[in-house]
Amino acid sequence: MQDPLFVRRLFSTIAKRYDFANHLLSGGLDYTWRARVVQIVRSWKSTRILDLATGSGDLALALKQACPHAQIIATDFCQGMLLQAKRKGLTQLVNGDGTRLPFHSDVFDVVTVAFGLRNMASWSIALNEMARVLIPNGKLLVLDFSLPSMGWLRTLYRIYLHHFLPTIAAWATGNREAYRYLGQSIEQFPHGRAMLDILEANGFQEAQVRPLCFGIVSLYIAQRRSH
Repeated sequence: MQDPLFVRRLFSTIAKRYDFANHLLSGGLDYTWRARVVQIVRSWKSTRILDLATGSGDLALALKQACPHAQIIATDFCQGMLLQAKRKGLTQLVNGDGTRLPFHSDVFDVVTVAFGLRNMASWSIALNEMARVLIPNGKLLVLDFSLPSMGWLRTLYRIYLHHFLPTIAAWATGNREAYRYLGQSIEQFPHGRAMLDILEANGFQEAQVRPLCFGIVSLYIAQRRSH
């Protein structure tokens, strides 16, 4: 759970270099992770999708291309990031906080949030908001960083997170602090069974986790309770 003023200011400072840094720091794996999300959402044949914490809009854009008959609404609470998304051609953009979504209840059949839940002021409040705007039995898909389960890989990953990543990011974005925060937030963010428990305690059922890239990221799928 994070300070929203700090997070908004942080992402505003790196908005113009955000995509370059993401591709560089993930070694291009972010494309693969988004493709997996899109593959799953497309199989649901949704008609109204909310991409929450859309950032610069890469996932929303990929969903728009893969699901041409669906309405894709993208929201973020950082105006600088929304401007980057607008430059890519996204038009249905809404400035909104994940803990106070500016939408009526029972509106969307799918909510996606990629690398955004971790940055919100309250994970529980945000998840309850996602459940509120979903139709009964609507689908939630959360993609976020996690920690590998294998001890040796976890050790190497932590070295990368806390030492190499901030140095590379400082060169790529001019903001070392932003990516020092990234490592800290990943360490604090629940993953695996802990995240499934949080989902099931905050409006969702049938939660499942799919680790990707040996657990460096995890994909969570859940369904809004029907009552």
